[in-house]
Amino acid sequence: MRFRHRDGSVIHLSYCTNMHPAQDLEGILAQLHTYAGPVRRRLGEPVLGVGLWLPAPAAQHLVTDARALHRLREALTAEGLEVVTLNGFPHRSFQAKVVKGAVYRPDWLEQQRLDYTLDLARVLHQILPEDAREGSISTLPFGWRTRFPDGTAPADAAMRAVAAELRSLAGEYGRPVRLAVEPEPGCVVETMDEGVAAVERLEVPEWIGLCADACHIATQFESLGTEGNIYKAQVSNALRVTGDDRSWLAEFTEPRFMHQIRQEDGFGQDDLDEHTLTSFDPEQEWRVHFHLPLNHAEHTTQPELKQVLKNLVGGETSRTTHLDVETYTWDVLPGDARPSSTAELMDGIAGELDWTRQQLVELGLEPIR
Repeated sequence: MRFRHRDGSVIHLSYCTNMHPAQDLEGILAQLHTYAGPVRRRLGEPVLGVGLWLPAPAAQHLVTDARALHRLREALTAEGLEVVTLNGFPHRSFQAKVVKGAVYRPDWLEQQRLDYTLDLARVLHQILPEDAREGSISTLPFGWRTRFPDGTAPADAAMRAVAAELRSLAGEYGRPVRLAVEPEPGCVVETMDEGVAAVERLEVPEWIGLCADACHIATQFESLGTEGNIYKAQVSNALRVTGDDRSWLAEFTEPRFMHQIRQEDGFGQDDLDEHTLTSFDPEQEWRVHFHLPLNHAEHTTQPELKQVLKNLVGGETSRTTHLDVETYTWDVLPGDARPSSTAELMDGIAGELDWTRQQLVELGLEPIR
């Protein structure tokens, strides 16, 4: 979906495909035909954006096989889809039975991360819509904190090497693809403020900026500031825990993903588990890194999400042109919230996108048909 901002820029709204389990091109093509195309038709939109997640083997395949890349382009065209942003955070197997801390490896201390990111950049350059001004790739915030006892400095050289190659690719293709570092609780760069400082030290602001993930921002009890180049935003909802009865939180304990938890005074732990109810202060609000559907208001940080959207695109100038809905937890939601069929999942995705579409219109953006 596209919107015209009051400053004249085109805002692209997409949904991230990392919710779908696929490890190769065949699986990715199946996602587009089974989910993304039908969701577009449900919404009545002529074009729907998808924030593609390409596992590392699939990205390398697309770089080295022109026929494979042609098949991807054909599928996007056939389903009325466009891609301006890629999710380069998970390297592979993001919908495995157990992901947890594996999502942070390889990190920016490892050559595999650099190679993967550049593969993504080469693919994106070749599937960007002809009229798109730029592309973006979100990436992990250097890595998990225990791997970086001395801060981000050990990985800065790899980041700068990527920036140099992004500059070269932009010269070749005529448009920039930029890298967006995504702060996350528990990582060496947890907050947007820390992200601003880490990226500024790289001194390549035209190529490496930030990805603002609304769930991560809310989990940290952080407000989105005015500093930093934001090249992409993940439109996402965190879990809010308040009230005298918090026993229901146990329903959200699950074995696949990391669900970092924080309370108002900054105390936290790395994952939601059976000890949480006794470890945290019941008098304080808790927030959990558990991506929940955007149109769900109960027990969510939806008000904070609305504020992030206002900060990004509600002013006289837009701070980013790439908004990517990222709810990858549909398959681990508790109880009736979990879709029981393909049709219910498509309804859920469409509901999130419709909710976001309404928010953007209320902020003064004009849908482009």
